Amino acid sequence: MAKINPYLHYNGNAEEAFQFYKSVFGGEFVSLARFKDMPPNPEYPIPAEIGDKIMHIALPIGEHDILMASDVPPSLGTVNENENRSKIIITAESKEEANRLFEGLSKGGAVEMPMDDSPWGSYFGMFRDRFGIEWMIDYSTK
Repeated sequence: MAKINPYLHYNGNAEEAFQFYKSVFGGEFVSLARFKDMPPNPEYPIPAEIGDKIMHIALPIGEHDILMASDVPPSLGTVNENENRSKIIITAESKEEANRLFEGLSKGGAVEMPMDDSPWGSYFGMFRDRFGIEWMIDYSTK
């Protein structure tokens, strides 16, 4: 079966965000490439001000999932950090893990729905992290 992995875009702070996510999830980056790592191409020169920005980064989450991202060069526009059409949902393996992830990832962010028993029978919470990314944490005994 195909896998679906979230790919996020940032306005120049992908590295800061992913260091934060690494502190919550643990693990090591399986990929980290900067724009300056690309081979030179006279047709598409890399501006010096984005050379150290993240072209691609990947952090494994659990056994099968990978959270990935990049910075968006200013020449391509600005990412709307208040976008609310999508969220990343994490299905925790225990109530304790759900609480740990919620507390860790929501630190410095805005809680939309604190962790609590939901009407549909799971333990659930929702927030926007300090980087503008929206998350849902869910734990169900079913």
